[in-house]
Amino acid sequence: MSNEPLGRTDEELVEDYLDGEAGAFRLLVERYYEELIRFLTRMMGDHSAAEDVFQDAFLQAHQALETFDSSRRFRPWLYTIAANKARDALRKAGRRRTVSLSAAVSDRSGASFVDLMAIDLPGPGFALDQEEQAAMVQRAIDAMTPRLREILLLAYFQKLSYGQIAEFFDIPVGTVKSRLHAAVASFAKRWQEQVEARKDTDVRSRGREK
Repeated sequence: MSNEPLGRTDEELVEDYLDGEAGAFRLLVERYYEELIRFLTRMMGDHSAAEDVFQDAFLQAHQALETFDSSRRFRPWLYTIAANKARDALRKAGRRRTVSLSAAVSDRSGASFVDLMAIDLPGPGFALDQEEQAAMVQRAIDAMTPRLREILLLAYFQKLSYGQIAEFFDIPVGTVKSRLHAAVASFAKRWQEQVEARKDTDVRSRGREK
């Protein structure tokens, strides 16, 4: 770990690197490693693939650093590069993300994706173990459009503000709010479809047992 004082912002580190301080960029890599790897692992569904995308993203960031506008925030700029690299990698691989999105949103809260979406789980007669619930969450997420999945990841997992997400997508804050609302509604609809399908399966199973 670095002994870097807490005082320097990301933007100041960029400026210091461009002014000739070679170690400043390394500090940015270290600063963003854990959180960006988590984000990319959720996007890619694979930690090893996330590592590759992380390296590609920082390579591109390094190459484009002189074009970075230091009056803006570095974090959304970096996340935009990383997300674009992840999309490219997923297209080339021809596969979709498979990581469970019912994992903890943060180490401190322990809240799950289903908790955050405020979806009512079925009653006690409808038993779901953790693995089943995770699979249902994943299918609901997979049915969403890529942009809606991304905005949920950024808002609920990475805790980006409306303003930062607006910068990320280059859209107005009002559009962020409406798109996030649409994403929550989309997840809720697809989650409910999973619940109804599971109920139908249980009813048919009980009918065959009689």
